[in-house]
Amino acid sequence: MSTRTVGSRVQRREDPRLVRGDGRYLDDLGHEALAASFVRSPHANAGIVDIDVTGAIDVDGVVAVWTWEDLQETGTAADPLPMLIPHPSIQHPVTGYALARDAVHHVGQPIVMIVATDRYVAEDAAQRVRVEYDVRPAVVGVAAARAAERLVHEEAPGNVGAYYEQHLGDAAGQIAAAPHVLELDLDIERSACMPMEGKGILARWDAEEGRLKVHASTQTSTGLRAALAAKLGLPLSSVDVVAPDVGGGFGVKINHPWPEDVAVAAAAMRLQAQVKWVEDRREHFISSAHERQQLQHVRVGFDDDGQILGMEVQLWHDHGAFLPYGVIVPLNTATHIPGPYRMRNFSVTYTSLYTNTVIVTPYRGAGRPQAAYLMERTVDAVARSLGKDRAQVRSINFIQPEEFPWDLGMVLQDGRMGIYDSGDFPTSLDKLKALVGWDDFEAYREQARAEGRRVGIGMACYVEGTGAGPYEGGHIEIETNGRVNVSTGLTTQGQGHQTVFAQIVADELGVKVEDVHVTTGDTRRMSYSVGTWGSRGAVMSGNALLLTARKVKERALQIAADASRPTPTTWRSSTGSCRSRARPTRRSRSPWSRCWPTRCGMPSTRPRGRPPSSGARRTRASRRSPTRSTPGWRRATSSPRCARPSPTACTPPSSRPTRTPRTSPSCATAWCTTAARCSTR
Repeated sequence: MSTRTVGSRVQRREDPRLVRGDGRYLDDLGHEALAASFVRSPHANAGIVDIDVTGAIDVDGVVAVWTWEDLQETGTAADPLPMLIPHPSIQHPVTGYALARDAVHHVGQPIVMIVATDRYVAEDAAQRVRVEYDVRPAVVGVAAARAAERLVHEEAPGNVGAYYEQHLGDAAGQIAAAPHVLELDLDIERSACMPMEGKGILARWDAEEGRLKVHASTQTSTGLRAALAAKLGLPLSSVDVVAPDVGGGFGVKINHPWPEDVAVAAAAMRLQAQVKWVEDRREHFISSAHERQQLQHVRVGFDDDGQILGMEVQLWHDHGAFLPYGVIVPLNTATHIPGPYRMRNFSVTYTSLYTNTVIVTPYRGAGRPQAAYLMERTVDAVARSLGKDRAQVRSINFIQPEEFPWDLGMVLQDGRMGIYDSGDFPTSLDKLKALVGWDDFEAYREQARAEGRRVGIGMACYVEGTGAGPYEGGHIEIETNGRVNVSTGLTTQGQGHQTVFAQIVADELGVKVEDVHVTTGDTRRMSYSVGTWGSRGAVMSGNALLLTARKVKERALQIAADASRPTPTTWRSSTGSCRSRARPTRRSRSPWSRCWPTRCGMPSTRPRGRPPSSGARRTRASRRSPTRSTPGWRRATSSPRCARPSPTACTPPSSRPTRTPRTSPSCATAWCTTAARCSTR
């Protein structure tokens, strides 16, 4: 191939449409749909004594008013929501309901759903619902949760949701023997998750086909599909979830299903209509998810040079009123504390606690910022106590280049031991110091002070685990006109997937980037995916699409070789076409798009023994082996009608010759290259 685009400056494929205002976000869809609104709790902790909905029912335009009891008639929608990621440390798991059952546990928890002809009517009706509460004292903040004078849930003694510990070496012994010991108490504030576009769902039930079609502003369309199928008692194959343009996610939209997702989808099935809900900014603030809040205690022992000899850490994490997404946040904090530093004697424990506040899920770092804050504050404290330069103390504690690969000695969030394969942290620090003028900063500070200005400088070093598995998939189709269709299960919230994945496929196939069209987040095109989070898009889906493109190219070269009799190794791909190595000026009949027959009567360029297929492949990239596909996911996408691996499959049984012909002029079936399926002409 003559040019490569990966690593080159190219115009982003998605930007012109979005800049013109032609994006299709969730609220751009379903203008004729019924609208949902929710009555939410104004109290952080209260029992529900009575709900009076008679005032809402009388509002003109109201179609339905649902409480928890109404969900009981729709599969298992009335059951508690699932816990998505179990972990051995979780001792007392509690999840909420789509609509509150007997009590509310945080401000903003949904209690009643109103479905009406438009959102304005639904919200007016919601204001007429009367809920009688038995208000109770709330547990707010980590300190109150640790004190456990009041419980958020009776089934969670001490307000403890999870407890976990990991130990490396003899931290306590090394600290006791260290020349210097420091203790620090640190506090991380709670913060809110605020993408520009809030959550939302548009659900439509097709009674004739028995299918539920959902559009959702989500980071995991396949996960939402599975959750809705389970909660609504539907076969997985009867649910389609599509993520349109999504105005930001940053982690908050990885949680699924949200209570509103289940309630709205259940209403669509029951009413056999389109039902839509898009949260407003206030709803997002009080009912989506928050992040961050932890209390941290550090005990560290070190020598006269600042070398850390032993370190003990205790974390108390606030996960809010429920635990739907497991303990990814505190677990990431615990395992990312060592960062780039040589820790041979280290101990960490975390206690994840219930409070009467909005749930906490991964958002913008998912526990890693808390770890970096803890470790860097500790290193600064060590340097300050010894009167040493902060950069010097960091250098002393760095893992050295010759020590790689470095066994972290800790089990990470995916259940595997953490290993750093390579790095040169001292060189990185030297470059950073030169870049910001670290050694000359004191002179600059004095100059600023003389001018009446106060300036400071800080430094932080960290290692972040990204690109997590366990898998992603890729699917590629080549149409007869040369258009290349690429599908992956990842969703997109502005990462530029349409450009990046098009570059990868275009380079491998030797076609123009403009000829590659990428679809993300549509379960009709790719049924299984893990989702978009943790900087894993290019690592996982990028590798899956690279492997898929290689298989398509391999098939095309085989077909081209079979058409002209030489072996496949005598053919190569170049600028989107098949070319003979022996006769480089000669191409196959046409570019990629016609390396396969498109009409009856054309020579069968398909290699013998292969099914009539465009060569499209569905491939998983496994985190265990990112350079090869996972067995069992390498399959052609031919339909069952193409089951016979012979051109005679296109010939009526009564007229099939005993010898495979090179042409089939009377064939009534052509091999359609758009999706590698047979279609009658």
